[in-house]
Amino acid sequence: MESKDLHVIEHMEELRSRIIKTLIGFVAFFILSFIFVQDIYELLIKDLEGKLAVLGPSEILWVYMIIAAVCAIAATIPLAAFQVWRFVAPALKPEERKVTFRFIPGLFILFIIGISFGYFVLFPIVLGFLTSLSAGQFEMMFTAEKYFRFMINLILPFGILFEMPLVVMFLTRLGILNPTRLKKSRKISYFALVIVSILITPPDLISDILVIVPLLVLYEVSVQLSNIVYRKRLLREQSAFPVT
Repeated sequence: MESKDLHVIEHMEELRSRIIKTLIGFVAFFILSFIFVQDIYELLIKDLEGKLAVLGPSEILWVYMIIAAVCAIAATIPLAAFQVWRFVAPALKPEERKVTFRFIPGLFILFIIGISFGYFVLFPIVLGFLTSLSAGQFEMMFTAEKYFRFMINLILPFGILFEMPLVVMFLTRLGILNPTRLKKSRKISYFALVIVSILITPPDLISDILVIVPLLVLYEVSVQLSNIVYRKRLLREQSAFPVT
């Protein structure tokens, strides 16, 4: 019993160490991003007519901090994934360690693709739709805080959701998920993705479709990738333990 408790404590200490390293990395990336935050800010508003308004000095700081935080999150993803891999690696076979290690760069790439989709495709459409509602009725004025809060709330979920295929592959590789389970939960997953799409888009059909379709495609891609990984896993197990 004491040996088991000691083993659990060691695992908790290891988890704590991984979390601390990830947080240190986030802080380092945050500081680095904050150094160049004005250049990033100029890049984000280059297509915006006029300048954004601020209601006080603290709002400027908030905007800069939230931009730096998003950049730091993006940069921290590979580090966080590596720490997770190091935590579960002792429980994996040597071949499994090599395979799962290859997922780490993909997490960062898919996160960037998701954010790019949200920023370059969805954000201009949604912003254009909302500003068109005020045509001839209201005088539109954007504050920096409201503008960037709206932007980040719209595009950041896509950075996370676009990682779905790789996460599903990783969990399938570890035996936590399988394509059969994903297929059985398809209706529930579709419903959840539709709800998410409706919540993060304005109430018009075009915006909803622009979000729903990619998310459903991502789910189906995840199912197919899970199926491929699952089959390879079964073949490896059969070759390791041949039926006599």
